[in-house]
Amino acid sequence: MSAREPSSLDVVQRELTAFARRARATAARMHPELSLVAYTILSHLEERQGCRATDLAAHYLLDKSTVSRQVAALEKHGFIERRVDEADHRVQVLHLAPRGIEVLATARASRQEAVQVRLAAWDPEDLERFAGYLVRYNADAATHP
Repeated sequence: MSAREPSSLDVVQRELTAFARRARATAARMHPELSLVAYTILSHLEERQGCRATDLAAHYLLDKSTVSRQVAALEKHGFIERRVDEADHRVQVLHLAPRGIEVLATARASRQEAVQVRLAAWDPEDLERFAGYLVRYNADAATHP
């Protein structure tokens, strides 16, 4: 009896798992102070120009206590700061602190360089298709958690 040929879905699942493991494992090499989770949160805060911790929890489908621990660690390192919301003084909004802006820029440059090296031999059309597929996958994943 021979082993069955893996389906396309089997291959996608296996490769996404390998991708996620590699991303976590290499995060420390990109910047020793930033885990993949920390990098993701800082990037989100930069993109949104600040948000509440509850918004982070909702966006990443995480428990509020998990986000609270991550935020506390980022705050302790001086990467983020809390500011009172102008529209509602009862609400605190998380923003990148100057040190967070700096560390995020350094980490982003390292990550971009690593991706550029990995994809240097790809044809531009393949790279464009790959980018489009990633955008499509993540958009679908966001609407079907």
